[in-house]
Amino acid sequence: MRFFGRRLVFYAITFWAAVTINFFLPRLLPGDPVSALIAKKQGQLSTDAIASLKAMFGLDSNQSLWQQYLHYWGDLLHGDLGTSISYYPAPVTSIIKQGLPWTIGLVGISTIIAFTLGTLIGVAIGWRRGTWADALLPISTFFSSVPYFWLALIVITIFSVNLEWFPSSGSYDRDMVPNLSWDFIGSVIYYGTLPALTIILTSIAGWILGMRNMSVTVSSEDYVTVAQAKGLSERRVMFGYAARNAILPQISSFALSLGFIVGGTIVMEQVFSYQGIGFYLLSATSAHDYPLMQGCFLVITMAVLLANIVADFVYGVLDPRTRQEG
Repeated sequence: MRFFGRRLVFYAITFWAAVTINFFLPRLLPGDPVSALIAKKQGQLSTDAIASLKAMFGLDSNQSLWQQYLHYWGDLLHGDLGTSISYYPAPVTSIIKQGLPWTIGLVGISTIIAFTLGTLIGVAIGWRRGTWADALLPISTFFSSVPYFWLALIVITIFSVNLEWFPSSGSYDRDMVPNLSWDFIGSVIYYGTLPALTIILTSIAGWILGMRNMSVTVSSEDYVTVAQAKGLSERRVMFGYAARNAILPQISSFALSLGFIVGGTIVMEQVFSYQGIGFYLLSATSAHDYPLMQGCFLVITMAVLLANIVADFVYGVLDPRTRQEG
């Protein structure tokens, strides 16, 4: 229990540090978001409202930075992330709720598919090293080494422009109203196929290589040799003994990748015009939208910390040696 208690204290301090950085970092960027908002509205907002807008967005020059920091923590503890500047007057929470399901659905499912396929292929290659299966490693590594945006453009050119099998942009058919019908779900899958394919191709090599190397290391352990000497089937030895222990480092990496799912893949969402968290984060950065930037960063931070906590607890349960006092 002391191990889990120490980890919780560590993550509580990490959360405080992340929120503090999240508050100060946007304010170090050059530019005036309120003036940019007034210019964007093209006369719909009076310049006399600058002081009021700055006070509403937490940028009041009459308040010290420390007072703004305390005010930010107070709003945060009450679940108030502020009002978006670039999407004024929409609250930040509503924008995040709008983009979060798309990012989790697309990047999350793609990451799970890449992890599952990469782990299974890595186990098979590691168990049968030195065979034709090793040829899959350079092929998968090639796709992972290609710049993400370049691979996305290649996929669009082949499957969207030339073959016309899939759309090149969007998250669903704009003629449809979002609902839980099979037609809408099919449209979401149809529009998300190319982005998902790009994510899988660029990330699967890491899972294959990591699992393959661990499988090679574990296959020479004594307990694997004993299991083979008992006459157990090759399938049972491979999955029940070798893969079961080789997958432990993969769990930590998978938990981290799940945490970064919330951040989405900014480049992917821009190339495919997929309106997830990454899309809103990039637009908020270009518009100096402090509240929306802070909200997106906060959600990403929470997701990463939560994923790390789950990984630590799962790893501590699966491998008791990690709980030993140092």
